[in-house]
Amino acid sequence: MKMSAALEKAFNTQITLEFEASLVYRQLAITMDEMDLPGMAAWLRHQADEEIVHANKFIDHVSDRDNKAVIGSIPAPKVMVTSVLDAFEAAYAHEQRVSEAIRELFRAAEKEGDLDARPLLNWFLEEQIEEEATVSEIVGRVKLINDDGPGLLRLDDELAQRPARSTEA
Repeated sequence: MKMSAALEKAFNTQITLEFEASLVYRQLAITMDEMDLPGMAAWLRHQADEEIVHANKFIDHVSDRDNKAVIGSIPAPKVMVTSVLDAFEAAYAHEQRVSEAIRELFRAAEKEGDLDARPLLNWFLEEQIEEEATVSEIVGRVKLINDDGPGLLRLDDELAQRPARSTEA
């Protein structure tokens, strides 16, 4: 079932936001690389790749329903951080923004009675709970470490263990 023009526009806005999230994570990864924390940088790069996977899921949904998927304008990331805590708090804030956007998209689909969007949006609602919890846990651990060099290096090593995934997953 083809979605309405208004819902198509809302989905395209979400597609753009997912690509924006990828760029935010890439910028944060650059900062962690510059701070000589390659494990955290790798974790953030993997997160950036996951955001592309999310965008692709939305693109596929829009296209599969005979609508037109369009990527909108994406501003350069405005995340300037000076510490590990700043970086992960910025990541957490962005995840919260994405979560709220998905909830709004869900509400828009519900308002239109678009049942076909439910499976995808339910998956994303669950995914965002996981995303926020993961980043929130990292923020909490960074706060516990409190600029302790060995603690940061241990967390860096731990975050480096995250396996890479293809953006086509």
